[in-house]
Amino acid sequence: MHRYQDLIKVFEDCFLQTENTQLIAGDSEPIYLPADQQHPHHRIIFAHGFFASALHEISHWCIAGQARRQQVDFGYWYEPDGRTAQQQAEFEKVEIKPQAVEWGLAASCGFAFSVSCDNLSGIEIDRLGFQHKVYDQVRVYLQQGFPPRAHILMQALAKFYRVSALTPAAFDYRGMYLR
Repeated sequence: MHRYQDLIKVFEDCFLQTENTQLIAGDSEPIYLPADQQHPHHRIIFAHGFFASALHEISHWCIAGQARRQQVDFGYWYEPDGRTAQQQAEFEKVEIKPQAVEWGLAASCGFAFSVSCDNLSGIEIDRLGFQHKVYDQVRVYLQQGFPPRAHILMQALAKFYRVSALTPAAFDYRGMYLR
């Protein structure tokens, strides 16, 4: 069973002291907020207590550099639902690495992963094409190593969920992690 409370505990055991960062279940849209005068910790706030949302927001944090982690939502742009083909292409380009990290995190939990194209009312999406790009990046990470914070968390999650080490053969191109 995948409870977000467990994910919060594992995340904070790894990063609250070393990175001054909390993982928080939010009531609405996800957001990253750096520490400020009212809040001594950086906060990764995920949507509605959804486990998958937490993994996705964590993946952005794992990739963001020091300067990005000092900005609200890492300083990223966001075009809302209803993107044009060009806007969608730009969205997918910047989402490949975070979603590859998210897939690795999900696999470390034994949790099914599904790419997020995040454009429900816009143009027709080539979801499978995007998933293949994310899969290719997972394979690169498996060969060259995941970003350091992702690697630390993946090890802790795999230990908590008793998942064996991740290998390229363990990933199914359709998004399911095979034990």
